[in-house]
Amino acid sequence: MNERILTQEQLVGFRQELLRQERGPATVEKYLRDAGQFRAWLHGREVTPEAVSEWKGELLAQGRRPTTVNGKLAALNALFRWMDWNECRARSLRIQRKAFREDARELSREEYQRLVRTAERMGKNRLALMLEAIGGTGIRVSEVKYLTVESLRRERAEISLKGKIRTILLPGKLCRKLLQYAKKQKIASGEVFLARGGKPISRKQIWAEMKALCSAAGVAPEKVFPHNLRHLFAQTFYRSTHDVVKLADVLGHSNLTTTRIYLLSTGAEHRRELDRLGLIS
Repeated sequence: MNERILTQEQLVGFRQELLRQERGPATVEKYLRDAGQFRAWLHGREVTPEAVSEWKGELLAQGRRPTTVNGKLAALNALFRWMDWNECRARSLRIQRKAFREDARELSREEYQRLVRTAERMGKNRLALMLEAIGGTGIRVSEVKYLTVESLRRERAEISLKGKIRTILLPGKLCRKLLQYAKKQKIASGEVFLARGGKPISRKQIWAEMKALCSAAGVAPEKVFPHNLRHLFAQTFYRSTHDVVKLADVLGHSNLTTTRIYLLSTGAEHRRELDRLGLIS
């Protein structure tokens, strides 16, 4: 039997396979990064079930969170399925689902509004509008490219991701603000959020610009990342409608379990709920 040696050429092929499967850009980037880290850790050794188990144990010994370890194992398992190295696939760590989210990473509505106002005050109009676009619609950062002049005029966007197409309605006020911005930037058609030279703005650039805003806005950096705006939208939408099925459709979830994760209360809220039970004298 041939030795299972993981090569850079195989990782290039793995990337093509992920693209063929229409995985999102963030997923492709993460899977390749995790697979690359595993390859570097191997130092040319053969891929075996024992090696995978050793790496898994080392990640835990480093203090990595169980969810982080499971994410890395998911990347390797996807690679091993494609390579037909199924005997090397590892079991995920079993994690009991929490009944609440960590307070330290919870972005409040007030903090969100502070970020928007700070970006406006600093003259970062594109960033302010992007915060409102993600926070006001719940789209993923990879879906920002679907906010085009044409979709803003229709007040709806057709989003194609992971082999699915969904239509989202866009708030009229947001459309008017973005169309006004596009006019000032001389953008007559196509994507509204562009980098210098008219190129689409990258996920990394969006992330970096948001992080650079934290200090001036007085918001903890660990709370400020694009997906947290999506969480804020989900919580606000649900509190208004109490319709988890409709929310799942808006967010593009095919499984309600995923949507329910977005609706977990914070630790502080959970403690207040326990206090209201009145079971402690």
